[in-house]
Amino acid sequence: MYASPMKRVQQTLAPLAKWTGLNPIVLPGLREVDFGAWTGLSWEQVYERFKISAFDWLKQLEAGSIAEAESTADFRARVGESLKQILAESAHKEIAVVAHGGVIRMLLAIILDLPFAKMSIFDVEYASITKVKMAGNKTEIELLNFSPWRDL
Repeated sequence: MYASPMKRVQQTLAPLAKWTGLNPIVLPGLREVDFGAWTGLSWEQVYERFKISAFDWLKQLEAGSIAEAESTADFRARVGESLKQILAESAHKEIAVVAHGGVIRMLLAIILDLPFAKMSIFDVEYASITKVKMAGNKTEIELLNFSPWRDL
């Protein structure tokens, strides 16, 4: 199990780690994208302060329109390095990656060789499960945004 060092991720994975007995490998490269001037703001606050719909954050990040934010290229490189490490250490194994939605979208962008801005086509809910099977040159998304907690 691999995880972001961010607090909310650590809190989310704690019950899973306890249940499985696995100690997650924390990779700093799996931390969420740095939103710069938007950091800590709600979607409504982003609109109030910057007159930009934060729901278009993927496009805004790609365009470099978020002041002081991490560039998409830097984000992709950082997450890509973590993905290389994960794949190298876990060949032929089932693994879990616990991270924020932006990181999940970037992992999918890298795995599927798609531009990050196109990842808005995937809904990534809080605490959802996405399962990707990689075997040789074949990659399949077996489960996307599975969120059984929504129905509780």
